[in-house]
Amino acid sequence: MDVTSLIGLALGLSAIVVGQFLEGGSLSSLLQPTAFLIVIGGTTGAVLLQTPLRIFIGAVKMLAWIFRPPALDPRELIGKVVDWGRTARRDGLLALEARIAAEADPFVQKGLQLLVDGIEPTRMREVLETEIDMSEEQMKLRAKVWESAGGYSPTIGILGAVMGLIHVMENLADPARLGAGIAVAFVATIYGVGSANLIFIPISKKLTTYIRSIVIQRQMLVDGLVGVAQGDNPRLIESRMQSYLAESGEESSPEGKS
Repeated sequence: MDVTSLIGLALGLSAIVVGQFLEGGSLSSLLQPTAFLIVIGGTTGAVLLQTPLRIFIGAVKMLAWIFRPPALDPRELIGKVVDWGRTARRDGLLALEARIAAEADPFVQKGLQLLVDGIEPTRMREVLETEIDMSEEQMKLRAKVWESAGGYSPTIGILGAVMGLIHVMENLADPARLGAGIAVAFVATIYGVGSANLIFIPISKKLTTYIRSIVIQRQMLVDGLVGVAQGDNPRLIESRMQSYLAESGEESSPEGKS
């Protein structure tokens, strides 16, 4: 569980609510179903118009990463690849065939299968890097759905504000109906700007960070598998793979530096 996401969301929303109370306002004045419908409905419609359905569905599924990030453990992966290298040097590449079914990640399974099949290292790297590039592009398209939502929602909020002001102008002769129109006008702007800067854009940025981590770990795996295919010394494979840890935000272990 990514606690920082929960803290960030709670802190951002709490700051607005507390600020409203400090200004002498009430929570009910921020709860305007009409403004919510205009902003969220309009933003969703705009995003659906520009995005293929499969990409939109994938973007919704990726929301789970905000609170439950993808399982990434580069150190564990390094340990596995080093172990595969030792096994391959001792018993041959075919001895790794039994390890394929034990891996949950389809990309790791594919890499191991190519290794067991004796694919030439250069060709193996080419195949796996192509898959990394295609997968990265798909994931980035999904993350950009939320970035697009962050771009549309403030404009939709302004549209809601204009609609509210039109309602106000139409009812100048009826003071009792002016309050509701003015409330929708200003709250729609709050919903639009707030959802963009507190929810949609941060979601996009965080998903992009996770995507980068996934790509780095997969590149590290490819480098390790190619080393095993070439018959490199397991210590050399480990050292080369640990060079990726700094890029992924981790420090190399002392063992890796020795």
